[in-house]
Amino acid sequence: MGQTVDIGRRIELVPLDPHFGDISIGLYRQRDDAGPVYRVFTYSRREGVEDRIAFVMKAMEVLGGMEPATAGRLRFPCGYEHNLAVKRVFLEACKLDPAGPVEPRPLQILDKKSGLQIQVLSEGDGVYRVTAHGEGKDRDRRISFIAGGLMKLAEIDEVSGTLDQVVFPCGFVHDALVGLLLVRAPNVRAVLREQEAAASRGVLAAPSQQDG
Repeated sequence: MGQTVDIGRRIELVPLDPHFGDISIGLYRQRDDAGPVYRVFTYSRREGVEDRIAFVMKAMEVLGGMEPATAGRLRFPCGYEHNLAVKRVFLEACKLDPAGPVEPRPLQILDKKSGLQIQVLSEGDGVYRVTAHGEGKDRDRRISFIAGGLMKLAEIDEVSGTLDQVVFPCGFVHDALVGLLLVRAPNVRAVLREQEAAASRGVLAAPSQQDG
């Protein structure tokens, strides 16, 4: 009789991995004694699949500021779940070309819509402030919009009485995570549509349905 393995609750899925033979890869949430942990899992038995999963996990460490946990899993060093943000970390890690560099994203971008250079500054205790530099239109409006994008992408809070500051409820510094999300924040509506589409498609294929 086969042994059933509890891999946790699936919270995100890449149904066709373009960098490894279109296998499906899932992100699963589990718990250990210290809190929520995450496992990257596939049923595929293709040769080299262990290295592919290891690459995705290492990329999640770099892009999201995550750290290894027990039994080949990952966690955020603050111990919080950050459920929505970790989905984005996983999806972005799976998009990376394994032949290219894996580096944390900077805390600044060029906002193409306004022409402003957007920079996010860590104020400590999990607080981040969105600033803008350069000649561009709708400065205050774009700052507010991008701060709102970060809140939607990471389920973080607005600092009361401000339009340019957000705060992680864990009170922890998450520079790598903010840098990753900042790239998507100016176009947050498209990102949310992508996430909704991903949530409604496919399931993690069993071994008999995958190659290898």
